Amino acid sequence: MTAPATVPEVLRDAAERHRDREAVVDGELRLTYAALLDEVERVAAALLARGLRAGDAVAVWAPNSARWALAALGCLHVGLTLVPVNTRYLGEEAHHVLARSRAAALFVEGGFLDRDPAAELRAAGPLPHLRTTVDLAGSGPDGWEAFRAAGTTGVAAARDAVTPDTLLQVMFTSGTTGRPKAVPHTHGQVVRLYTTYTGHLGLRAGDRYLLVNPFFHSFGLLAGLLSCLLRGATALPVRRLDAPAVLELVERERVSGIPGPPTLYATLMNDPSRPGRDLSSLRLAITGATAVPSELIRRMRTDLGLREILTAYGLTESTGVVTMCRHGDPDEVIEATSGRPVEGVEVDIAPIAGADGAGEILVRGYNVMAGYVDDPAATAAAIDADGWLHTGDVGHLDRAGNLHITGRLGDMFIVGGFNVAPAEVEQVLCRHPAVSEAAVVGVPDERLGEVGRAFVVLRHGAGRRSERELLGWCRERLANFKVPRSVVVLPELPKGATGKVAKDALRAPATP
Repeated sequence: MTAPATVPEVLRDAAERHRDREAVVDGELRLTYAALLDEVERVAAALLARGLRAGDAVAVWAPNSARWALAALGCLHVGLTLVPVNTRYLGEEAHHVLARSRAAALFVEGGFLDRDPAAELRAAGPLPHLRTTVDLAGSGPDGWEAFRAAGTTGVAAARDAVTPDTLLQVMFTSGTTGRPKAVPHTHGQVVRLYTTYTGHLGLRAGDRYLLVNPFFHSFGLLAGLLSCLLRGATALPVRRLDAPAVLELVERERVSGIPGPPTLYATLMNDPSRPGRDLSSLRLAITGATAVPSELIRRMRTDLGLREILTAYGLTESTGVVTMCRHGDPDEVIEATSGRPVEGVEVDIAPIAGADGAGEILVRGYNVMAGYVDDPAATAAAIDADGWLHTGDVGHLDRAGNLHITGRLGDMFIVGGFNVAPAEVEQVLCRHPAVSEAAVVGVPDERLGEVGRAFVVLRHGAGRRSERELLGWCRERLANFKVPRSVVVLPELPKGATGKVAKDALRAPATP
């Protein structure tokens, strides 16, 4: 049999090879791979019964759950286009996504975070393309059980019509530079990329993979759920990050792998309930999404017992993956870099004046989007005539081809004419024995134009630490212009739903 090239092929192949192995565990619900395929085909039939056809867009606006996974896989099984929606969005923001994607159907979860998403959308305005809404947690004619019971036939023909060129999803960017933009991914792109990714990652049949990363993001849906299907691992979706509950789940379910941004691991390590937990089942972690402090990697080994840790880099416009480390890489490569480009992908650096050899990271390859949906101007600004995607991220390549991330173009600030990359300062702060997390931003200064301000979260049990001590630590390790002029200790850093630090909130004038 040839290698699967579409998500329906991946699922059917997994059901054949891992029939009785657990595929999804969500509370009391435990689905084997055989049962997962049956449920997905039932959901796919229900979608067809609602009048949906190949190419129609279906949005999911809900927290991670087995039902989220079933809804999404049911869509993909019959050639529908998935549109994941950020759970942090309010009605007007979600309305923008549904309107732009012309979503014909919507899955929501009423009551999550004490909200009524359907009512929020109605208040935001009409959605003329939206024909059907299903509440994953609801009862009655628009509830999940009534929906899934309605399907009958037609799945096989629609499933067999899905090709590698079929649009798999339209994923919206986080919107840090304006309104979120719509990024298309095809079945062929996704399956090829994550077959390569999971091979380098070392995810294997029987692994139990904890999915805290939200499914509306590629780190949760593609590097999480789909990756499990590709390798026969068990997916354990988590609705939201509650550190004590997550640590208890790791212990009870003998979780072996946790993917996530650096802030996820810092939160787990800093939780008072961690000491005494049996976390010996943990083996595998992959992190990235930003520059990763090397001290964090070392603490992941000592505090969480993770033995196989890799770092990676990617973005929505690159289908989520560009570079990653490999097993066997020395500790200093894993701790200081985001690894090398995966096969079929190129990386180049566009120099930035005064940036000490760093520059904007450029990416080219089959993983790069064809262009933003219905936005030729934004596409032309992002992808040049030679096919290079301009990422807006800053870094450099070492002699071995490993990528070092130093920040975002918008995060860099200039102190008296000298460029400062916040990631370098954050790395130094995180090496302080009392610091768990750090974020640095530029703030206005009358004399120098801008200066650095650091925000830190202290480790549990570290006690008080003075601003003078932390600034002194930086002065001993950094050129003077890179040293922050102030340090603010916070109980936690503001973060978005994907775990990234929300630096715009730190730059706000009201911030102390």
